[in-house]
Amino acid sequence: MAELVITPQSLADFIAFDSSRPWTPGGSVDCCLALAEWAIWLGYPDPVLKFRGTYQAGQGQLDMLARHGGALELVRRQAEAIGGRPLAVPKLGCIAVVGSLSKPTRQFGVIHDGEGWITRTPTGWHGIAARALGMWEI
Repeated sequence: MAELVITPQSLADFIAFDSSRPWTPGGSVDCCLALAEWAIWLGYPDPVLKFRGTYQAGQGQLDMLARHGGALELVRRQAEAIGGRPLAVPKLGCIAVVGSLSKPTRQFGVIHDGEGWITRTPTGWHGIAARALGMWEI
């Protein structure tokens, strides 16, 4: 099987597509579900199908994160489910979690755009300067 090549344009196309969609935590658009949407965009099966529709925005998101060990644990499982490989150094298109290791509800899913981390927010994709708690090549 040919190795998937991620280009700045393929990521830009995904960001443009995803930015046009409404913020729907628990559905398809929040900071962690956006990573699954990126994986789907790249041709992988949905790694978070069992979580879709199971939580609501706000406290529902926080409760779900707390129940499952935070975004770091959820994204780790998501990456492993599609054969993602842990990385020590970020690269274009890799997924990661940034935030507080000691506060799992203060963790955020991000994608590396070749220059830094970007995360999906209610107002679109924005850069975030933070150290990755874990990162995976998908």
